[in-house]
Amino acid sequence: MFQTGLLALDLAALAYFLATTFVPDAPWIRAVDLLLGTLLLLEFLGRLAAHRHPMHYLDNASALIDLGVILSLFLSALVSNLAFLRVLRTVRLLRSYNVLGQLKRHFPTIRRNEELITAVLDLAVFMLMVASIVYVTQRAANPEITDFLDALYFTVTTLSTTGFGDVTLVGWHGRLLSMAIMIVGISLFFRLAQAVFRPAGKVRYPCPRCGLQRHDRDAVHCKACGGILNIANDED
Repeated sequence: MFQTGLLALDLAALAYFLATTFVPDAPWIRAVDLLLGTLLLLEFLGRLAAHRHPMHYLDNASALIDLGVILSLFLSALVSNLAFLRVLRTVRLLRSYNVLGQLKRHFPTIRRNEELITAVLDLAVFMLMVASIVYVTQRAANPEITDFLDALYFTVTTLSTTGFGDVTLVGWHGRLLSMAIMIVGISLFFRLAQAVFRPAGKVRYPCPRCGLQRHDRDAVHCKACGGILNIANDED
């Protein structure tokens, strides 16, 4: 029950951070920020206390990200909810990979489609985090980037190499960022296409003898070397 509660809090926090990125600053957002910051701080302290070596837990990059996000929530509640503080919270989308790992243990459907879900997640996390960088770096200098939606629109059109050209980034750093978006975007879209069109009914499980990665779901022996496999069933 405790783990389910933590999972629900993670999902709620990710949904809130994503939704409020598009919403103009308002007093109710600061009140929710303070409440959510308190809940996340209690969750963080609980994880810290449950760790065998609490100080070692702080060496984890995920823990440092969580601390930064919690600090941004309290800062936005005490001062103005600055744009960069709100956009900073998209970094916590990296936590969604941990959430996916927990969901896999509870839902067989997610285990069966892990590769496709991970490919979609990679693309979505990259897209939202890059849009945040575009928004923070361009909002003050670029009249075409007035809110997060403009930044997300530019990111999507550049990522897909559509390039309508109605929104462009200014400065040399903007050009470098645009090129990086296109280069990484092509690889992420290619990986997503692979996951979508890969033959169904296969699972990822490295053969201990030859290393073959993909096998039939009910395979007992590796089709390449004949080695014995121990692929877990969905009921496990």
